[in-house]
Amino acid sequence: MLDWLQQDPWGFLQFMLYRAPAVLLAITLHELAHGYTALKSGDTTARDMGRLSLNPLHHLDLMGTIGMFLFGIGWAKPVPVNPHRFHNRRWNDLLVSLAGVTTNFALFLVATLLSVLLGRFLYSPAALSQVGAAFFLNFQADGFALQLYPRLAEALLPALELPWLLHVQRFLFQLALVNLGMGLFNLLPIPPLDGFHVVNDIFFKGNLNISGKGFRIAQLGLIILLLSTNFIGNWISKAIYAIQGAILPLFLAVFPL
Repeated sequence: MLDWLQQDPWGFLQFMLYRAPAVLLAITLHELAHGYTALKSGDTTARDMGRLSLNPLHHLDLMGTIGMFLFGIGWAKPVPVNPHRFHNRRWNDLLVSLAGVTTNFALFLVATLLSVLLGRFLYSPAALSQVGAAFFLNFQADGFALQLYPRLAEALLPALELPWLLHVQRFLFQLALVNLGMGLFNLLPIPPLDGFHVVNDIFFKGNLNISGKGFRIAQLGLIILLLSTNFIGNWISKAIYAIQGAILPLFLAVFPL
């Protein structure tokens, strides 16, 4: 994306007008879910520190937010949690860890469903009969890419019944992409991501203890890995395509276009 920013700053800005609110919503609700679940589990730390908030500024991590914008994967500022206050330390830690990614996956499903329903009004019957709904809605399809990037959308105008709805559809696409990517990324069993806590609670009964310094070192290693290789990004992309490719036909079967 950095090359795109240099070569086509206006096109990049248009793209980000839809991506930015999706990123902020994904991060905010992810962290709010952590904090709310912790509160229900007996720990008031997140509430006491003002993290039960819909204000994205309370949750943004600089590097994680940049990663979300530029690479589609990233993280937020971890919600402060005191596991000693939990009613059941291991079980509640697992619930708190899963709350964020569960919220992201739920948002992905909602955004995908809404994009299907919106397609009934956005795409012309002639275009749907000719190329099929998946051409417009599948993440790997040409029609999806033409809609996602504003500078390419002119080629699709003859296939649209209500072109102004394309602005809403672009946001829904971004919301689905960002939340699915964020959920999958945070499930990686690498500290300080949620997946580490899940693996620790399920397989090691919460006995893997890493200090704050250890978490910071692991986070730095994760950042270096993201910046120096495409390994994680490629894995996340394949998982995104596989999951959306399985979910979309189900929605289309129930709500055909």
